[in-house]
Amino acid sequence: MFGLDRRSFVGLGIAAAGTMAAPRFLMAQEATNTVRWVSPRGTIEVLDDYPYWVAQKFGWFGDIQTTLEPGPLEATATIKLVDQNQADIGFPSPGVFSLGLEQGIPLKSVFHMGAYDTFSFAFVKGKKPADIKELAGKKILVGSIGWKAIVDPMLAQVGVDPASVEYLEAGPIWGQALQQGQGDTSLCWEGLRAQWYGQGMDYDYILPYDFSKFPANTFVIRTSDFEDQAKKALYENYFRAWAMGLEFGHLNPRATTQIVLEQFPALASTLTPEIATESMMQLGKIFRGPWEQRQGWGWHDMAQWQGYFDTIYQIKQITTEMKAEDVCKNDYIAAANQFDQAAVQQASGGFQLSEDYSKVDVAAIEARL
Repeated sequence: MFGLDRRSFVGLGIAAAGTMAAPRFLMAQEATNTVRWVSPRGTIEVLDDYPYWVAQKFGWFGDIQTTLEPGPLEATATIKLVDQNQADIGFPSPGVFSLGLEQGIPLKSVFHMGAYDTFSFAFVKGKKPADIKELAGKKILVGSIGWKAIVDPMLAQVGVDPASVEYLEAGPIWGQALQQGQGDTSLCWEGLRAQWYGQGMDYDYILPYDFSKFPANTFVIRTSDFEDQAKKALYENYFRAWAMGLEFGHLNPRATTQIVLEQFPALASTLTPEIATESMMQLGKIFRGPWEQRQGWGWHDMAQWQGYFDTIYQIKQITTEMKAEDVCKNDYIAAANQFDQAAVQQASGGFQLSEDYSKVDVAAIEARL
């Protein structure tokens, strides 16, 4: 569908962003203590990456030199840049990850962020179907046609033939395009759902919790890095900082949201503290997942991943059967979750909220989630 081959993975450079940024086009890990992360969204001015900004604020990355980069919006860019050694960690959806594997890109998923499926379908008020199976034959708005790899399996798992729908690529304004009547539904995800509401896009939703058993986005690295024992401690320490940021977010969502929006005043100007905190808490629910069944932040549920791989094989999104244990690895997870819980609790409990954030009713938000 995408005509991907390894020869196409060239010429994709992106400007560094965040703190301690590396020069543009610096090959990843020229410095042995550097980790570069690239977004699949075309921007880093979002709440989605809150664990990173929390970890940065409290110095939990230690002496690791880190960058957080926006990447192009094109769906497969996050894995292309990792493959091209222009980034160390990508954050693809399971669909994009599997497409890369199908094309022979040597990747391993090593820290599973989205323990629940995050993707939902948005509808103009009053237009939400009674049953998700009614999406058959509908027009689905997406930001990139590459997102077809996300939606096809979602439809297949509920018995809708992906070939029955029409995808409409609307770029960065795919959410607004739904308001304008250009499609029947629009792909959305948790976190973005609250932000859309704050921006005046008040939609009805079929939420992932209502139908999906699939995993969501995950952190992937090059197989060569995974197999390099000299880099094991680097990645364990790096993911430990993310785990601490995730724990902080679970303990104090208001403080977490305030930290991110202090980083991005332009984003803050579009969201009230309540809407912003709700966005962050939607994300936190996805990242935490069914906690009692997990073995810490970033842990892969192999049965969940195998169910996904089996589905995409059945619909011929991939032509080779995949084994979850071959490409999803929990090797870093135990070490990543061995952090000072008391230090995180002290940081979260002692954080000084602004007056606006102190007024946000977290309990009311939790009731809406």
